[in-house]
Amino acid sequence: MNEEKKKGMLAFFLWQYRWVALLFAAFAGIFALVFSLYDLEAEAVWYAAGLCLLLAVVVLGVQLARLGKRHRDYRKMLADLPLLPEELPEPRTLEEADLQEMVRRLRQMGEDSGNRWQARWRDSLDYYTTWVHQIKTPISVMRMTLEGEDTEEHRELSSQLFRIEQYVEMVLSYLRLESDSSDYVFQEYDLDSILRQAIRKYAPLFVRQRVRLVYEPVRRTVLTDEKWLLFIVEQILSNSLKYTRSGSVTITVSPDAVLRIADTGMGIAPEDLPRIFEKGFTGYNGRADKKSTGLGLYLCRMAAERLSHRIWAESQPGKGTSVFLDLHREALEVE
Repeated sequence: MNEEKKKGMLAFFLWQYRWVALLFAAFAGIFALVFSLYDLEAEAVWYAAGLCLLLAVVVLGVQLARLGKRHRDYRKMLADLPLLPEELPEPRTLEEADLQEMVRRLRQMGEDSGNRWQARWRDSLDYYTTWVHQIKTPISVMRMTLEGEDTEEHRELSSQLFRIEQYVEMVLSYLRLESDSSDYVFQEYDLDSILRQAIRKYAPLFVRQRVRLVYEPVRRTVLTDEKWLLFIVEQILSNSLKYTRSGSVTITVSPDAVLRIADTGMGIAPEDLPRIFEKGFTGYNGRADKKSTGLGLYLCRMAAERLSHRIWAESQPGKGTSVFLDLHREALEVE
């Protein structure tokens, strides 16, 4: 216990037992008054007061030591709050018994509220999961209809339909990332396989927007979850294509397993760059585009944190943006 905490506990103790000092002073005053009325020696009063004071100091010293021990025990219990009600010491006073009963009831209320919230969240997740799968059917029918003819109008409609599919998938990803879902399968995956899946998905947009893709196979494996790493890569590619009117998007991986997706788009304003991974933040480009939700990069950060990957970005307005994803893992040694 540091000095500040000791001083704070001592101040609290003195305030708690201030009535003892007041009572002692009152008794000493009464004795002094009685002795003076009977013309007795004042020395006897001072002697008795000194003995009483000595006894009070001893008793209060023992109480202070007990208070310190009890305070340390409570602080240790606070380190593991879920077990706190079961490990509370036996109450020494009626007031402590009442307070412990309040703690138990508050814990029960919190558990009941948490269970209700979890049930509502599961219901919402089940509903939106069902909705996503149901909405995919008319989307697939529309896509098949549009593939029947190759006209400019049909290509534009196909492009917008692709955006709808993205937003539908984003709804489900948002719900899963915001929940306590354990939908993760960690193992060694071929990074090229994951990157190629994302590239194939966005290939029509690269062609339509006449944006060049620069990618060379990296030939390495990474310890991650394939589905969620693919989601991150797809979101980054989506942003790159959204804000790159012409030029290229380059995918590289450094020797220390840092994935870099760089574009030659409009870039990000310096004042916006520190906040691009915040929930709902659209920045200057998003406000100008009028279509940004401010969720894509936020979900990327959430997914990266769940996978223990670090994500960050560098950008220069007018020159482009680079998003980095650190896929490096420390090797574990078995002793």
